Amino acid sequence: MKTLQRLIYAEVLGAVGFVILGFLGLFFFFDLIDELQWVGKGLGLQGERDPDQIYLVPHALTYVALIIPSHIYELLPIAVLIGTIYVMARMAQSSEFTILRTSGLGPVRALRLLIGLGLAFVVLTFAVGDYVSPFCDKQAQLLKSKYFGQISVGQTGAWLNEKQAFSRQAVNVGALNSDGSMKNIKIYEFNNQGRLVSLTHSASGDFAQNDDAWILNEVHRDEFPMDENAQNLKPVTRLQSEHLRWPTTIKAEMVAVSLLKPERMGTIDLFQYVQHLQANAQTAQRYEIEFWKKVFYPISCLVMVVLALPFAYLHFRSGNIATLVFAGVMIGISFFMMNNVFGYIGNLNQWVPWLAAATPGLIYTLVSLMAFGWLVLKQ
Repeated sequence: MKTLQRLIYAEVLGAVGFVILGFLGLFFFFDLIDELQWVGKGLGLQGERDPDQIYLVPHALTYVALIIPSHIYELLPIAVLIGTIYVMARMAQSSEFTILRTSGLGPVRALRLLIGLGLAFVVLTFAVGDYVSPFCDKQAQLLKSKYFGQISVGQTGAWLNEKQAFSRQAVNVGALNSDGSMKNIKIYEFNNQGRLVSLTHSASGDFAQNDDAWILNEVHRDEFPMDENAQNLKPVTRLQSEHLRWPTTIKAEMVAVSLLKPERMGTIDLFQYVQHLQANAQTAQRYEIEFWKKVFYPISCLVMVVLALPFAYLHFRSGNIATLVFAGVMIGISFFMMNNVFGYIGNLNQWVPWLAAATPGLIYTLVSLMAFGWLVLKQ
């Protein structure tokens, strides 16, 4: 069985690697063509005309290379499906799989064999999606912001809430600079009765090393004290400071989630942000669904190998394998379309987040197992 395992694993890994390289080549080409429109532009053509702030071809190549891990994360499940279908169909066409069955490769053993390989792809997808892709994608965004301006969301930036013992803060971060620091920060502090207590404005800010505070720069703070009955305002107190340490539980990853795409963030970062939203009585449905999609997405590789196994039990000596590969592509596309549709529908209808994220995988796994069982009984 170890010999059979090495044979099948080597064939599948080679096919999946070839498919992923082909897809990456196409994506790299199209991404580079899209980036060429920005070459020769940038902040260096404005104001002081600094040549170091002009976006050049090496910068475009670096940007395209940095988003490759995101493409690998997105393409791995469908590449696993296409590669595994190709190997299974080719073995069925050449009767290799029939020989393997007569050598002791029963249906349960074959399923267990492919599930073991699928688990390896699950681990790889998780590692790329949770560690490599978020880091590279953030570096790509910061690289782009260095030449075209800060990362921001709309005209108002990102809004976050911070609930403390005797007050609540509404925090607005205008943008992220290319070095990861924040720009144009506003902190509105309210008491337990909902009255505005203070307004703090900072031109820029950095995250403390232990992530338990922000270091604000060029701070202007207006305080609105009230009398003992909380009815009448006292004279406004205005303070200015070069630096101010603001204790907060809002971490750098939470600001990044607000300013960057949530699907590009790591699972742990999304989980912490969901916990932060729930602790501050904010709606977290969208981010909960994204979190569970991040959890279940690597498992889709397992679904893909199970979907591919029934193709090994199709008996034919002549035929076009490309037709089966095309069918696999259509199955994979339909899976990802259903995955996205269920995410949107779940968000609109307030479905249980983990159920909305897991339902497409459960449906396709059930269908593939039914097809596999039918073919085994038929053959």
